[in-house]
Amino acid sequence: MEQRIRPGHLTATQARMVLGGISAGALRNLVYRGKLTRSGGTERYPYYAVADVTVLAAERDQRQSA
Repeated sequence: MEQRIRPGHLTATQARMVLGGISAGALRNLVYRGKLTRSGGTERYPYYAVADVTVLAAERDQRQSA
């Protein structure tokens, strides 16, 4: 079954890849700690806003390069 999401959103798998290939548990931990919020989907298949994920990825890259 093909998954259809709204433009400007990423699936959990896509968000994990943007964030450097983190694990599913690490993504859930980011949500739990309030660093990333779900912007749609269901509890089992959440979506994340592209803008939120890219900002978080940039912050993580900046922190790692410092």
